Amino acid sequence: MRDYLLDIVDHTHALGCIEILKITGDDTATELEALSDDKSVVVKAKFKQPNTDFKGTFGMPNLNKLATILNIPEYKENSKIELITQDRNGEAVVTGLHFENQTGDFKNDYRFMSMEIINEKIKGTKFKGVTWHVDIEPTAAAYQRFKFQASANSDQNQFIAKTENNDLKFYFGDHSTHAGNFVFHANCAGKIGREWNWPVARFISILGLNGDKTVKFSDEGAALITVDSGLIEYQYIIPAQSK
Repeated sequence: MRDYLLDIVDHTHALGCIEILKITGDDTATELEALSDDKSVVVKAKFKQPNTDFKGTFGMPNLNKLATILNIPEYKENSKIELITQDRNGEAVVTGLHFENQTGDFKNDYRFMSMEIINEKIKGTKFKGVTWHVDIEPTAAAYQRFKFQASANSDQNQFIAKTENNDLKFYFGDHSTHAGNFVFHANCAGKIGREWNWPVARFISILGLNGDKTVKFSDEGAALITVDSGLIEYQYIIPAQSK
């Protein structure tokens, strides 16, 4: 249980823009949805194996509190984490988590959000789908170069991605400002040419997460970063932004 909770927190709350998420689970699948506070990122995730601890539909609010509890040293070894359930119309519904250290003298409770409330809170996460024109596996070196350029162009909150001579290049600024660009991935199979703007901070934070990654761009104005943590596969859908 703790491993899954840490994985979820590390791949949502750690981005700095997500404080609430939705879990939907049954015997066949366990899925997660989230929307960043500014609606710049939609998160859709699926557990690699169904987790029967996460049955039904409920919300996880105040992820900062959950992250704080999970990282208390009292719970790092031999702790007990149990689901809290409540009878509703003859059905056992999960309503939260109970944390207890090995000796039972240090405890915390974390409350879930009901299905009705989380469904109201998280809306607009449907993705119609687009044609992906570039599909790559980013390298650690490319990520580091991205951070270098973002640092050199810290006054730029957005960048442009496009292919040039079969290379995927990221551009910061323009002719009227300080500017920079670099090859993020050489020898791309596909092509993108429309000059969409993408949020620098979101890309850097997602690409910095633990797990195997792929990045896709569409000339229709969407990007997709997939991160496979080993336990859960996360999809971060990022719509293009206006200047």
